[in-house]
Amino acid sequence: MTSVTSLFSPVESDLDLMTQNLKGLIGARHPILSAAAEHLFGAGGKRLRPAIVLLLSRATLIDQEITAKHRRLAEITEMIHTASLVHDDVVDEASLRRGVPTVHSSFGNRIAVLAGDFLFAQASWYLANLDNLRVVKLLSQVIMDLAEGEIQQGLNRFDTSLSLEAYIDKSYFKTASLMANSAKAAGVLSDVPEAIIEQLYDYGRHLGLAFQIVDDILDFTSSDDVLGKPACSDLRSGNLTAPVLYAMAEHPFLTTLIEREFSEANDFKQAIDLVHSSHGIAQSRELAANHAREAAVCLEHLPPSAARQALQELTSYVLRRIA
Repeated sequence: MTSVTSLFSPVESDLDLMTQNLKGLIGARHPILSAAAEHLFGAGGKRLRPAIVLLLSRATLIDQEITAKHRRLAEITEMIHTASLVHDDVVDEASLRRGVPTVHSSFGNRIAVLAGDFLFAQASWYLANLDNLRVVKLLSQVIMDLAEGEIQQGLNRFDTSLSLEAYIDKSYFKTASLMANSAKAAGVLSDVPEAIIEQLYDYGRHLGLAFQIVDDILDFTSSDDVLGKPACSDLRSGNLTAPVLYAMAEHPFLTTLIEREFSEANDFKQAIDLVHSSHGIAQSRELAANHAREAAVCLEHLPPSAARQALQELTSYVLRRIA
């Protein structure tokens, strides 16, 4: 199976440069933040979001070199994503991320919260220095969306009345907004026609939703080691995802188990068994496939290039993760 990193070969050197720049940007004046930055940006992440920005930058600037602003946009995108992960891990009390200890488990909650805040502040500073008001608005919206998604998730714990539409909205806020708006920002910096800019936004939105739905499927189908965190952790914490929402419609007793928050012996195991015995995972896979197909369509008006081909293959890769 093609790895996601091999798909990024058209921008591999760009990504390596970005990672080195990020370590320098974050940690230059703060030894503890320098250690946290080394920990964060060396933690084996896929660098998916900045790779999409760089690939779209190259796909919209055929026969031109991408600009310093495009490179900085990729760095800002990774800063925002990483800051959100640091804060999420504190909120979720997660001890592992990608199989390595989280910032708060290594440095304490106080440093983790401050490190996340610092990353958001740094991202905002570099964003302002792009000197493009439209891009500033797009990425500022992402930071608001991330907070909105986290708040919604917190308020909806163990809420069995949650609709699929509300789940999609929350998934957009938490995952797809950053992909969508950074993709759109790349188009703005490339000065492509407005219709193309909107298609880039739609590409990021659909790809982001497909990735989140697939992640939610993997929470039920992968091991702790593969996930780099405990399996079924979303369900245990009352975060109801697509496989659970579909399974509840099929097995009403699952709703009972969730509403009593798995308070009785064997409740949690029963709940997992009910999800697996339902069509919830298959229905979720089809939902992800629909979004992946929509993402692929959004690339049709870009000229042929290695970068566009990589973006196209990314829409297939997301589904192969659950093949």
